[in-house]
Amino acid sequence: MSDSDIALLLADAADEVEIGIAPYQEVLRGGRRRRARRWAVAAATALVLAGSSATLAVAGLPGGDGGDGGGGAVATRPSATGTPRAFEPVNRTTLASGTDDGKEWRVTLDSWQAPVDTAEARATMNAMRAHGESPPDVREASDLVGRIAYFVHLDYGGESRKVMENTVPESDTLTGTDLMSGSLPLEAGDTKDVRLVIGYVAKTAQRVNCAWTNRTATVVERAASGTGTDVEAIRPAEGSPYDWFVCLAPKGAEYKTAEVVE
Repeated sequence: MSDSDIALLLADAADEVEIGIAPYQEVLRGGRRRRARRWAVAAATALVLAGSSATLAVAGLPGGDGGDGGGGAVATRPSATGTPRAFEPVNRTTLASGTDDGKEWRVTLDSWQAPVDTAEARATMNAMRAHGESPPDVREASDLVGRIAYFVHLDYGGESRKVMENTVPESDTLTGTDLMSGSLPLEAGDTKDVRLVIGYVAKTAQRVNCAWTNRTATVVERAASGTGTDVEAIRPAEGSPYDWFVCLAPKGAEYKTAEVVE
């Protein structure tokens, strides 16, 4: 049997694997989209998830530095006179907010502009560290050139933690029903109440169906102009090549699946 035959058999086997809740881990690093319509996700072990809308559910993601919602400083390209741009997040976007058990929660996204050369990448990395963030899978400054870095933070009851991070090519896009998401509890250290889902989709996606273990579902539609962050919706985020969504399972239920509905 040739290597290619073995590879095909392994791929077919992966299609039959049913992925459940992953073990508790420090950070979910968002999967990089593969042309073969599969997702490779760095978790406790590397998992290949079949299908363009597969997701990885995570039972708990701990802390890091977070922040409040609202817009951040917008970075600008150098001017014609050579004035350097400000090394701050392209934008801090509030993806969702609400109240649960009398505690306020908020999900925010920091997206960092792709550096154009090694010198700018080095300055960007220094600024990230000062901001309490560090780009994943970047061993030296040149690794960050041409790549956007994003960090998702969850604040619950005044306690903030980093829950997702990744670097992606500036030109990266999603299409059709492509979707990447992670699920986690609102409260740090909780490994059972896995109710919050955070994910990103193609900019053309119009709705996402979040299914829960109690056989109900929440349909998240694209945000209309003026839609508040307390309404579950698909939202653009300045500096991100994807659009983002957040949905929260009702009390007594947990995450089951999430998929783009065409």
